[in-house]
Amino acid sequence: MQKISVLLFLVWVCFLFYAGIALFTSGFLLTRLELTNHSSCQEPPGPGSVPWGSRGEPGACWMASRFSRVVLVLIDALRFDFVQPQRSYVPGEPSVSLPFLGKLGSLRRILETQPHHARLYQSKADPPTTTMQRLKALTTGSLPTFIDAGSNFASYAIMEDNLIKQFTSAGRRVVFMGDDTWKDLFPGVFSQAFFFPSFNVRDLHTVDNGILEHLYPTMDSGEWDVLIAHFLGVDHCGHKHGPHHPEMAKKLSQMDQVIQGVVEHLENDTLLVVIGDHGMTKNGDHGGDSELEISTALFLYSPTALFPGAPPEEPKVVPQISLVPTLALLLGLPIPFGNIGEVIAELFSEVEDTQPHSSALAQATALHLNAQQVSRFLHTYSAAAQDLQVKELHRLHDLFSKASAEYQRLLQSPQGAEAALQTVITELQQFLRGVRAMCIESWARFSLSFLLLHLLAAGIHITTPGPFTVPWQSVSAWALMATQTFYSTGHQPVFPAIHWHAAFVGFPEGHGSSTWLPALLVGANTFASHLLFAVGCPLLLLWPFLCESQGSRKRRQPPGNESEARVRPEEEEEPLMEMRLRDAPHHFNVALLQLGLKYLFVLGVQILACALAASVLRRHLMVWKVFAPKFIFEAMGFIVSSVGLFLGLALVMRVDGAVSSWFRQLVLAQQR
Repeated sequence: MQKISVLLFLVWVCFLFYAGIALFTSGFLLTRLELTNHSSCQEPPGPGSVPWGSRGEPGACWMASRFSRVVLVLIDALRFDFVQPQRSYVPGEPSVSLPFLGKLGSLRRILETQPHHARLYQSKADPPTTTMQRLKALTTGSLPTFIDAGSNFASYAIMEDNLIKQFTSAGRRVVFMGDDTWKDLFPGVFSQAFFFPSFNVRDLHTVDNGILEHLYPTMDSGEWDVLIAHFLGVDHCGHKHGPHHPEMAKKLSQMDQVIQGVVEHLENDTLLVVIGDHGMTKNGDHGGDSELEISTALFLYSPTALFPGAPPEEPKVVPQISLVPTLALLLGLPIPFGNIGEVIAELFSEVEDTQPHSSALAQATALHLNAQQVSRFLHTYSAAAQDLQVKELHRLHDLFSKASAEYQRLLQSPQGAEAALQTVITELQQFLRGVRAMCIESWARFSLSFLLLHLLAAGIHITTPGPFTVPWQSVSAWALMATQTFYSTGHQPVFPAIHWHAAFVGFPEGHGSSTWLPALLVGANTFASHLLFAVGCPLLLLWPFLCESQGSRKRRQPPGNESEARVRPEEEEEPLMEMRLRDAPHHFNVALLQLGLKYLFVLGVQILACALAASVLRRHLMVWKVFAPKFIFEAMGFIVSSVGLFLGLALVMRVDGAVSSWFRQLVLAQQR
């Protein structure tokens, strides 16, 4: 019973550690299932006719294209207030002069002089606000998380349906210049590319100057349909100096000149999009979910009129992923399959038509296509995963069905139904916003939980002395040897460094359709050191015995018994080595418990350090490439080690029970 109690107590301690890991992971390592389905022009997003799709217009797909080409100027870390004008002095209030205000004056001039051609929006990014995750969002329309469970676990390439893939599938020529992060996300898809290294955040000019060397000649050549320019100087200036430094004013002024130059080179069939992927804190960092980090600027402009009315005094707030379905429909492309963004409806108004009914119908059509695509995605995703709320799914399905039926009815008799169309528009927007809110709740609950359960488990009192106590330095050295062996065997705590070839050891012809066996082989190869050292950890109980030699231990005699001791020296020898276990079996069980708790404590300290590092450095440039993967490997190593430790202790207890039984039989035989 003592042995069972020891094992059960260790299981309970491991459960506390697992709960702590799960608590932290649920708020930091955001996960979801990645689908590989793709939208196509041949497959409408839902039942019913696709308006304008059968008109035979060039570029028509789900909806006729409004633009033939697009220029996407992505200014990394373009916070929304960077496009605000310099504040005028108000009597009675302190004068405020911030270096980043008023430097993008060309946007304001365009909005004032051409109000029907341009719009400025406050775009809200979803955390985590790191460049790679934001680029995934800006191309897929979904909520990219740290772990997109799917087939791309060994690389950073985007396997989900995305705008770049839709462009290339439609035969559009996509030219890129700027941040080389795009090279990893979209390998080999660009018709022409000019990549520049982005790692050195202290370099403010190499990437931007490289883009400017190719930008205008490329635009003038006309050998492109989609032109993407990703500038990094503003982001690097924030990391190096912060937003309030004079260098930021210089960088923003340079970007203002870039925008002016691009506008001058635009043709009538081209849409200009200027956007920031994320903002930055007062210190110039990003990665979290503060208001300054998620607030970015989105500016749209076309030489031809885009909007029927003048812009509002205060820019509208739109989710950043709304750009994806909006661009897809404006350019006559299918909306990416996994998009959950909502089209910016006012971009689909009839500019030259003075009848409100026509604009309302155009907006309802775009929203209905968008809602059909999102509904199809929800149906497919919910069939493959169970992490969405069932009750909310049913509510949203009913809302969409009602709005869709009303929309189809209005298509049959559209005259004089403006009020009904506005109701349909409202219901479709409610559906799309409800879907996004549900997905955020399920996938992107970005919170930094303190590992209270983890700390509770690590704080268990385990310092009770005993005759078989293993020193702390021995336990720590054993755990560090496991880590050292992990690295010395060629492993690294990053996903691209996983030894995937281990999946085919002993199976050169493959595994057929089986996935668990290769996963087991790769896992065994990766965490072999953790498993072996954990299983062998109970052998440390022999440490005190190895530190003593034969005949070196004598029983301590009370004072005055020296003469008696000299008479019977053969009875003065204390039992040595493993035979001492037979004299105190209960001490042996206590020693096993202490050793197990010590080893778990050392491993727990390691994973706690990784969790704290990931939390403290959550706005670090490399958090999702270095610190978060390190935490994942450490967590998996802890789980493997705890299971191995449990097996090792159970094996030692089984052997000890067999030896004890044999020893008792031997004693009984001698007594007879």
